[in-house]
Amino acid sequence: MPNKNNVIFQDLGMINYKMAWDYQEELFKKSIQMKLDHSHSEMNVVNKVPNYLLFCEHPHVMTLGKSGSENNLLINEDILEKRGVEFFRINRGGDITYHGPGQIVGYPIIDMEQFGLGVRKYIEILEQAVINTLDHYGIKAGRLSEAIGVWLDPDNPLKARKICAIGVRTSRHVTMHGFAFNVNTNLSYYNLINPCGFADKGVTSMEKELGIKLELDEVKAILKKAILDILSGL
Repeated sequence: MPNKNNVIFQDLGMINYKMAWDYQEELFKKSIQMKLDHSHSEMNVVNKVPNYLLFCEHPHVMTLGKSGSENNLLINEDILEKRGVEFFRINRGGDITYHGPGQIVGYPIIDMEQFGLGVRKYIEILEQAVINTLDHYGIKAGRLSEAIGVWLDPDNPLKARKICAIGVRTSRHVTMHGFAFNVNTNLSYYNLINPCGFADKGVTSMEKELGIKLELDEVKAILKKAILDILSGL
């Protein structure tokens, strides 16, 4: 079975959202085409399709998933533009979310068949990697039964707050899009939306919970290892 050495890691740094989206689409389509090219041949394509794990940060941007409601953007797009925030309607699942500096955005382009995964299990792996990373810093996190992502105090309706949003797209068992993990994120931008469609749930960041600004590269390294360790254990 594949292991973490089968996953190509790239840190794209601070990158415009559309540039990162286009790059994802390029890798995504190449992987799917490779699977299609060999689907009727005797060649075993398991382990042949490359897997990628992309990390990056984005300048301020709101993205709305294909099943999301524009009503969850609480100001009009003109005002958003004046505040220097881009807005994209995109082809992932989920509703509206915010990306910005101090947030680790992860885009795995993974052939789930190589790892024996379905979509639900794949999402659980992303959630667990973030939970494990937070645990390293002494932050206890978990899941909310009615919502994808990683939450603090998920069992307390009055305190539940999201620290990592997840929204993915899949085709031919290949994934794209991924997660947005709040590390040193400016949370005030979430006041412009109903995050992930929830009007009654809060958001948080590692910086807010710990009271200190984190070294982003350090958190990236721990998160990267958490994801690859889980994948290599499958």
